[in-house]
Amino acid sequence: MPGSPYTDLDRPPLSAARLARALTGPHGPWRRLELRAETGSTNADVVDAARAGEPEGLVLVAERQTAGRGRRGRVWQSPPRAGIATSVLLRPGEADPERGWSPIAPAAYGWLPLLAGVAVAEAVALLAELDAGLKWPNDLLIDGAKCAGVLAEAVPGNGPTQPPAIVVGIGLNVTLRADELPENPTGLPATSLLLAGATATDRDPLLRALLRALADWYARWRSAGGDAVACGLRDAYLAACATVGREVRVLLPDGAEFRGTATGVDADGQLIVRGPDGERRLAAGDVLHLR
Repeated sequence: MPGSPYTDLDRPPLSAARLARALTGPHGPWRRLELRAETGSTNADVVDAARAGEPEGLVLVAERQTAGRGRRGRVWQSPPRAGIATSVLLRPGEADPERGWSPIAPAAYGWLPLLAGVAVAEAVALLAELDAGLKWPNDLLIDGAKCAGVLAEAVPGNGPTQPPAIVVGIGLNVTLRADELPENPTGLPATSLLLAGATATDRDPLLRALLRALADWYARWRSAGGDAVACGLRDAYLAACATVGREVRVLLPDGAEFRGTATGVDADGQLIVRGPDGERRLAAGDVLHLR
């Protein structure tokens, strides 16, 4: 049947009802799940929802993105039902008396993209059984090729009653074939779980595992007052990070670049790079691994 979601049996559609039953509820961060057959960008949609006053806990999933965005304005696209494209709405600056969470200071928000990267890596390791690593800050690499990316965006608040929101978007290549892989302008090759030999490529359990890992780490981070060291997030990130110990080339947001050795990640989530002119700490920038 033309237009049927079952035209590619290797890529069955997701079920909004099953996902919502498994993931949402009054005692977890995910309060509402919306599944769309197609959208331009899940992040853009959730940013709009945040501006309209949507509370924390919205999960938006799209079977296909036509204008998905990555860092530095890059495009992230995938054929229908070939990957996971999801964005979530977080409001870490709001207190949550039910869970005993105090507001988190904005200075700690830089850990949220790294937290999401750890969640993706855990889900892939658990279900796909692949050896994956994170390129700082949060690109998921398998055998040196990019399989997933994370984009976090801040949405300004609206007065004291509505603090800023953070929208975290995740794109994971699941069943893309070699001729469907996107091009990366930095020259980093792309891959998918299928091409990497994953033991499981069913998007439903993958998405559930990803969102549960994200919820678990977010709860730990909130309970620790945003302290990534105290909640174990920094150690988990370092264990998954493929950048530390590597020679790297860093492209800075202002167009400048430099080379050095990545030696660690500090308590604020910044990458520590030792170069010819001494040590530098990076809160933003593109990092390229050098062979």
